Amino acid sequence: MCGFTLVELVVVMAIAAVLAAVGVPSWRAFSEKLQLTGVSDAFVASLHLARSEAIKRHDRVALCKSADGVFCASAGGWDQGWIIFHDRNNNGRREEPEQILRRQQSLPAALRLSGNLTVARYVSFVPTGATKLVGGGFQAGTLTVCWESGRTAEARQIILNATGRPRVRAFKAANCGE
Repeated sequence: MCGFTLVELVVVMAIAAVLAAVGVPSWRAFSEKLQLTGVSDAFVASLHLARSEAIKRHDRVALCKSADGVFCASAGGWDQGWIIFHDRNNNGRREEPEQILRRQQSLPAALRLSGNLTVARYVSFVPTGATKLVGGGFQAGTLTVCWESGRTAEARQIILNATGRPRVRAFKAANCGE
């Protein structure tokens, strides 16, 4: 009869435990990095959609943070979710008759997505494909995707220029939001 001795079984289990102890932390970091990339890619895809819709419709199209998927939120970050809508009255807020083009659900609990002052509430595209504030000034800014404090320092910045083109930059953040 072929079999394993108790010593052989203990040695194999010890080796498996060492490999698991080494592999699990690196797998977690890899998984968190993939989630950051996925969120930043989803937001950039939303920016591209809003920009192309503004050009196609010859009218303003905006994104705003939204907790309920229907109206824009005045507080909180983009991590609560966002909507893309046809902003017919050019005010950066969705009202009842304005068509919602896409909804994005909230992000996983530990992920944060926040924008600096010019892109903290909304991003608005005009028919030329450029970003404009509702007051008419150009809109450029940076949105940061990161894990809440105490997790990995990996983070992403989505940098939006005044012509409406976003780019993503990976960086290390000591604290989320830096």
